[in-house]
This record gives sequence, structure tokens and C-alpha cells, in this order.
Amino acid sequence: MGMVNAIWVKTAHRGPMNAVKTARLVRSKGIMGNADYGAKRHVTLVEAEIFDKLSHEFGKIVDPVVRRANVLLSGVELRESTGKVLLLGDTSLRILGETDPCHRMDEAIPGLQEALRRDWFGGAWGIVLEDGMVKVGDGAEWS
Repeated sequence: MGMVNAIWVKTAHRGPMNAVKTARLVRSKGIMGNADYGAKRHVTLVEAEIFDKLSHEFGKIVDPVVRRANVLLSGVELRESTGKVLLLGDTSLRILGETDPCHRMDEAIPGLQEALRRDWFGGAWGIVLEDGMVKVGDGAEWS
């Protein structure tokens, strides 16, 4: 079983990613209080293991917050997960696709955008299937 390592919420488009301990996920809407609430991509996810690899490649720590995703997971591979259901805390998400990194990645670390384009390194996005809470330390696993 995997784990939720971190959760971030942004309160404004292009605004900072604020670390939170818990988040309320609302069916068909997303993360309560997130700037993207009600948008197509309810929740974005990345893997801690990818950022360990990138840190090794870049020769410095690549903080996952620069990816601007909502949830950092460990022990859950997102690659080729389209259509799968991911259980997080007491809620679930249906993964609908891979997230493509934008130019803002290079603003943080030159070359990061291209590095994240490899094999789902940029993470995945999904929709909330049922209302519930997710908190740092919760389990994460495929249904």
C-alpha cells in the first residue's frame, strides 16, 4: 500500500501552493478551497519516487511542490493509470490522464519541464468519485 506524503492547495490561479495536513474532496468538484475547484481536473498527483530520481539527475534537491500538483504519493505508480480508481483516505478518484508539465517548471529549475515529460514523470489527474477527507499519512492504493 502507498501513502499520501503531502497535500497542497492553491487559493488563486498561479498562486502559491500551500501545504495542508488535510483536504476535503467533493464529488464532481475537487478539493474544497482549491483555485481549480469545479474545473475539469479535480486533483493532480505526483510520485515521491520520481522526485528522488530527478534530484539525483539534477544533482540537487528537486522539491515536489514545484510541480504544482495537489497530492504527493509514495508507493503508488501512476504510469499508465488512466481509467483506474485510486483510494485515498476515505475517498476515491478516477484517474483520467497524465499531466503535462508547463513552462513554469523551467522557472523553478531550468530543464525540469523536459525531464517531467518522460513516462508520466509529470504525474496524473483525476476526478473525485465520492466526498471524503484525505490527510497526510493516509493510505493510497488502487481499487
